[in-house]
Amino acid sequence: MPPKRHKSKAILLDWDGTLLNSYAADSRAYLEMFHALGIPWGLSELKTHYSPNWHKVYRAARVPKHKWKEADDLWYKAYKNESPKLLAGARATIKLLAKNFTLGIVTSGNRERVSKQLHDFRLEEYFAVQICAEDATHRKPHPAPLKLALAKLNLKPESCIYVGDAPEDIEMARRAKVRVFGVCGPFPTAASVRAANPDEMLSSIADLPKRIEPL
Repeated sequence: MPPKRHKSKAILLDWDGTLLNSYAADSRAYLEMFHALGIPWGLSELKTHYSPNWHKVYRAARVPKHKWKEADDLWYKAYKNESPKLLAGARATIKLLAKNFTLGIVTSGNRERVSKQLHDFRLEEYFAVQICAEDATHRKPHPAPLKLALAKLNLKPESCIYVGDAPEDIEMARRAKVRVFGVCGPFPTAASVRAANPDEMLSSIADLPKRIEPL
């Protein structure tokens, strides 16, 4: 029996871990930042407490709130030395989807970084909207970022699908009343995404076109 195909007008996607293979770069930047702050965290602690909302990571690592700005600056300084690549099949998937769907990015990532990466990968033209960390009143898993994307596109929740690789993505979409697909990416979140019970679970972003069709 062929897999169910979901009808949609727009496909809204997370960036890090969904389209961008950024876990190694992200982790190295975190570890460098922790070291500079004298925090004895390694990769195992980061895997255990990882969240796309980096303030949750800071709280888990007991970074004092008055040092969050310093932590941000240290992380970005380290990340600038990294060159993460797109996930396998991401570019072909985006180009294929753009033929029949309106596309958008809804990410917790900083706009300066994400916009530069989209520009560098020559992907800007495919996305009708880009919602980044600074754009909404709250961050994932709050529905505000996804609701803002819907408002900018003048689309109803039921006409869209959101795709992400973290449980916060699933919760955000549920709270915004948008159908949601989980995807297995490089970040240590696959088990928690499955546990969040998305409408569909993809083993790869390359599987997405096979599970949707235009509304």
